Amino acid sequence: MRVGVHINRFDHSGGGAALGSELAAAGAAAEAAGVSWLSVMDHYFQMEFNGGAEDPMLEAYTTLAYLAGHTSTVRLGALVTGVTYRHPGLLAKIATTLDVLSGGRATLGIGAAWYDREHAGLGVPFPPLAERFERLEETLRICLQMWDPEAVGPFEGRHYRLAETLCVPAPVSSPHPEIMIGGGGEKKTLRLVAQYGDACNLFATSPEEVRHKLDVLRGHCDALGRDYDRIRKTMAYSGEAATDGDLDAFLRDIGGYTELGIDTVILAPRLGETAAWMERFVAPATARLAELD
Repeated sequence: MRVGVHINRFDHSGGGAALGSELAAAGAAAEAAGVSWLSVMDHYFQMEFNGGAEDPMLEAYTTLAYLAGHTSTVRLGALVTGVTYRHPGLLAKIATTLDVLSGGRATLGIGAAWYDREHAGLGVPFPPLAERFERLEETLRICLQMWDPEAVGPFEGRHYRLAETLCVPAPVSSPHPEIMIGGGGEKKTLRLVAQYGDACNLFATSPEEVRHKLDVLRGHCDALGRDYDRIRKTMAYSGEAATDGDLDAFLRDIGGYTELGIDTVILAPRLGETAAWMERFVAPATARLAELD
């Protein structure tokens, strides 16, 4: 099981002026610790349970581009982009640019969006859930079409219409940047993973629930004729043991997941300063998890 890190708070004690140097240090610390994945959240406002809308929040893809310039091996992505945040053609172009400039290290993490306050706050339309899922599927189809050099348009959908799906330069990743679909909804989300995704991201709720979600995903794959084993399984862990740096408690928490085929556990500490935390906690955690394989 590999280790990833999800940077989800930007309330550095030095304020906004310190965030650039902190993120650069976090990128260096992640690679020194053997981390395979580094992500940031994609929100306009900080979430209520993580400090609230008045707390600092950086724009995700600008931040990922900055991290790309300060790393060389770690995979980069948003965990995850809400489908309502950007027009699909623009999103595909942004993800492609990150992939090109990072040398093929970009993942497009995407989901159906949920945080209504930030949409209302910045005047971004927030359609009903069923429509957001329709838009999510169309967005996935648009991205795949834009990443196909032989398919340059048009795209005609219910919600989006593109005259030319041009995307030049093409992604460095072959055949395209990894698509990670976040969420564990059994009827829609996991079906979209089976049909379009290269990776899924589940919450580390319990080994029993994650096992069940993976069984559902396998069922969707069987129904669609998709190879279940070709989908990379990841899960987000936000337990207090990681934030507190309690390695033994973390290993106890994670033990039940090691036989489920989870490729990467993505640690999401509720910290505004992660570089030093990676040095003291993530490096030994990565080594200990490697010993369990």
